[in-house]
Amino acid sequence: AMIEYRDLPAAVTMAAATAPGAPQLHPHIPGNLGFDYEDGDRAAVDAAFARAKHVTRVKLVSQRVSSNPMEPRALLVRWNGEGRGYTVWTPHQGINGMRGQLAGATDIPGTDFEVIAQDVGGSYGTRICPYAEHLCALAAAKRTGRAVKWVATRSETMLSDHHGRALELNGEIALDAEGNILALRYDDWGDLGGYQSAWSAFIASKGLTITMGGVYKVPALYGRVRCVYTNTTPVAAYRGAGRPDIATAIERLIDEAAAEHGFDRVALRRRNHIPPSAMPYKTPNGTVYDSGDFTAVMEHAMKLADWDGFPARRKAAEGRGKLRGIGMATYLEAAAAGVAPKDETEARFDAEGNITIYSVAGASGQGHETSFAQIVARELGVPIDRIRYRGSDPVVRLTGNATGGSRSLAGQGSSFKRLGERLVERGREHAAHLLECAEPDLEYTQGAYRVKGTDRAIGFFDLTRRLAREVPKGAAHPLDTLAEVTSGATFPNGCHIAEVEIDRATGVTTIVDYVALDDVGTRISPQLVEGQVHGGVLQGIGQVLGEEAYYDPSSGQFMAGSFLDYVMPRANMAPVIRVDDHPVPTPTNLLGAKGVGECGCSGAIASLLNAMHDALRPLRIAPLDMPLTPAKIWSALQSASNP
Repeated sequence: AMIEYRDLPAAVTMAAATAPGAPQLHPHIPGNLGFDYEDGDRAAVDAAFARAKHVTRVKLVSQRVSSNPMEPRALLVRWNGEGRGYTVWTPHQGINGMRGQLAGATDIPGTDFEVIAQDVGGSYGTRICPYAEHLCALAAAKRTGRAVKWVATRSETMLSDHHGRALELNGEIALDAEGNILALRYDDWGDLGGYQSAWSAFIASKGLTITMGGVYKVPALYGRVRCVYTNTTPVAAYRGAGRPDIATAIERLIDEAAAEHGFDRVALRRRNHIPPSAMPYKTPNGTVYDSGDFTAVMEHAMKLADWDGFPARRKAAEGRGKLRGIGMATYLEAAAAGVAPKDETEARFDAEGNITIYSVAGASGQGHETSFAQIVARELGVPIDRIRYRGSDPVVRLTGNATGGSRSLAGQGSSFKRLGERLVERGREHAAHLLECAEPDLEYTQGAYRVKGTDRAIGFFDLTRRLAREVPKGAAHPLDTLAEVTSGATFPNGCHIAEVEIDRATGVTTIVDYVALDDVGTRISPQLVEGQVHGGVLQGIGQVLGEEAYYDPSSGQFMAGSFLDYVMPRANMAPVIRVDDHPVPTPTNLLGAKGVGECGCSGAIASLLNAMHDALRPLRIAPLDMPLTPAKIWSALQSASNP
């Protein structure tokens, strides 16, 4: 049979999809409007704006981007025969989420899926979910009785993996005569793509409004978000999932309000910061911030960046024909809430008494093998190399949250702390028996049980080896242990300061200094924290300076299907990223950790945009939409020179 194809009209932007006479993309969704969401008190906000002395408006287009993990998407599926289910090898961020969504899409029980992933080279949220190829491979494997493999090309990954961002935020800030914030309101839009993903509507709604007051005392808040279907790739979670976007909108409003109405941008922030004495602080729309010292964080960052010395540096740059700007972002984001009711972890011992610890969190470059082992090693008082971590092992069925939303350390990490404590307590009875003493006579220090007041002792792993030799073949080790915790949401925050120079002749932006000062609560591995911050900052810089998953508006053709067409961030875009911390541990989990994975994006986009607009403001150049490419800046500079 011959198949005949014909082109249909395409609507690849939200404006085109909601315009009168736009193509109807889904018969049951009039006007292509899939979701209309409100949060906050509209009447109170309108009243505050009516009495405001100063009002400033900012439009932020957070353009569509591609996540571009290290390796393209791939999967291998084997059908094991009737009653034995499927084995699926595929990248993911947590076994329970992938198994549950495969079950939901196929009506096959989740217990019939064994899902395996190891050494996942990046995910950023786009590999939480299965894709159509997963389901096709399941069907093909069962029909053929053969293992079925599918590997995407890089261009296929860029085209078909869920995209990120694709948001438009229209924010307004109301101030009184002294600069006190009276209200914030937003009229926002979210691009769902052609079909809704598991997280797209949530990201564009609650993901934006949960922290829409930022780090500021705001008496009244209101946000409206409309989510639109377009002829584009579906949008899903991407590092920060809405929180960097709302943080950027807030910090852009603060800077523009200061410039428009004659306030000092630092003093305006300081005046409106929520003080530590107000913690826990409940925002007008019901979000409860657990802890933070926002002014101290800002002042710490300003000292590191030599904020007061900037005017001299700007003057020196003018002599070299450069436009120099400095920008800050005192951001806050929500993290660690999770969807599972609890986080479970488990310890199992082998025949030699060696320990392996387990959770359902799937690592994709965050260093779980190091940080989780460090936590247990610290509780046991033993070297880290004595502990092996296995994430998302299909043999071990546990409850817990996937990696995502900067929650792994707060949730799974706290459970591992509890696991270490339980292991010490579980071993006490056995150590007392071997040392022939009562349990109250034992103390546990430096990795060993000791009889108080004597030199009689047994090391933890000496004990586990002794017990392993006594275990009947096939039986569990006496110290095999399960632990669980329930942890609350946290609110990582910080102050990032970017300093830039823009070449008047070429429009090229150079980041000459960057300070990332974050409150991520308790840190376990400072090196991993620094690496996470660096990665997030580079992703934010990439979005500001070049990245865009662009569709031709007239044809609907995707124009960014390779790295020839898509600007990936490079290391030389930010030659200097100075990372420091200002920890205020949270009371919402056992570790006091707030999460770090998405802080870099949340601070980088806003601080860099503010710095670049600070450099361009003396020429009265209006704010530019991302990405701020050299061509876009050069064109603005030419217009400013030739009005």
